[in-house]
Amino acid sequence: MPLVLRVGLTGGIGAGKSTVARALATLGAIVIDADVLARRVLDPGTPGLADVVATFGERVLALDGSLDRAALARVAFSDESARRRLNAITHPRVAELTEREVAAAAPDAVVVHDVPLLVENGLGPDYHLVVVVVAPVDERVHRLVADRGMTSEQARARMRAQASDEQRAAAADVLLDNAGPPVAVGAQVERLWHGRLLPFEANLRIGRPAPREGRAVLVEPDPSWPSQAARVMARIRRVSGDRALRIDHIGSTSVPGLVAQDVIDVQVVVGDLELARRVARDLRDAGLVRRPGRWWDRDPDGSRLPKAFAQNADPARAVDCHVRPVASPAWRDGLLLRDWLRNVPAAAAAYAALKRTLADEPHTTIDAYATGRMPWIRAELGRAGEWARGQGSTGGETAGGDGGDRQE
Repeated sequence: MPLVLRVGLTGGIGAGKSTVARALATLGAIVIDADVLARRVLDPGTPGLADVVATFGERVLALDGSLDRAALARVAFSDESARRRLNAITHPRVAELTEREVAAAAPDAVVVHDVPLLVENGLGPDYHLVVVVVAPVDERVHRLVADRGMTSEQARARMRAQASDEQRAAAADVLLDNAGPPVAVGAQVERLWHGRLLPFEANLRIGRPAPREGRAVLVEPDPSWPSQAARVMARIRRVSGDRALRIDHIGSTSVPGLVAQDVIDVQVVVGDLELARRVARDLRDAGLVRRPGRWWDRDPDGSRLPKAFAQNADPARAVDCHVRPVASPAWRDGLLLRDWLRNVPAAAAAYAALKRTLADEPHTTIDAYATGRMPWIRAELGRAGEWARGQGSTGGETAGGDGGDRQE
């Protein structure tokens, strides 16, 4: 498929996902509705309908031979095994139609894929961004009763068959609150479109990382950093496949309670430097743009350790992706430092104090901030190594890192 910005749009039944889809289409998005495609693959005379009848019997047909969708829904939502059988028939066919529509999109398109069961089917990593529409359960029930003629119990049964609000929130890069009137969520959609989606698309298309602050700006710890990192790593894993020996959340955002720059650091370990460069290039399909040139880590002994480096094109979520060859000790040092800071509160407190001091210095650039931490990190890695050996480890068996970058 062409490299266009792909946005997954989902939400529980009755949350108002279709309202958001219409608003995005009005703004210029190409909206691909999975439900519409699912109906097309079961039109009269299609192989999909023939397979459904063979699986569930003629009780799912109307008198004219077309699909009785209400009858199919009663059967398919009766138990999990029936739902899985229906999905096995429809999902591959819907995926094929989706690929055709994406292939027909213009190079500068923002393609929004409206998928009711995106979370349930684990499709989040397939998109550069996942948008979830939310609304209170009672409001959703009211809408389903008023607009679709369901009973309250039917509405709640459909909700129980879907992912929970917590599962959707974990999958969401963006949550849109649709508890109020359509005009309220429409304003949120406009801000998302102009403030995030259009810049993201432009950055991705021309291969430009999103702009960053020129100096270190620290923020208080965000408990959602690990879940944000998990979504980034899932996208990276989809692109890198078995070329990645391991993928880890590293850096200060991976240490609970530690102040940090609001940047998710992710480390990918691969077989060699040339492979690292190829993987970093391919990560554009995950929304990350490889930075050209030669990049390297600072080793504690002062030597240079080459790597590849990519950054997110998304203006609202800074990500640094360090793609390191397995022979480089930098990836183990990063993991060791992270685990040390996670397990030794005094070390984490000392590091936080140092970071605040460096960030508060007038006119401190990112480069000066990174350089200023290195003496402390070098000394701390020695203590961390002794600690790891005491734990029966050589360090780096788990995950982490905050070593800074340089370009030649």
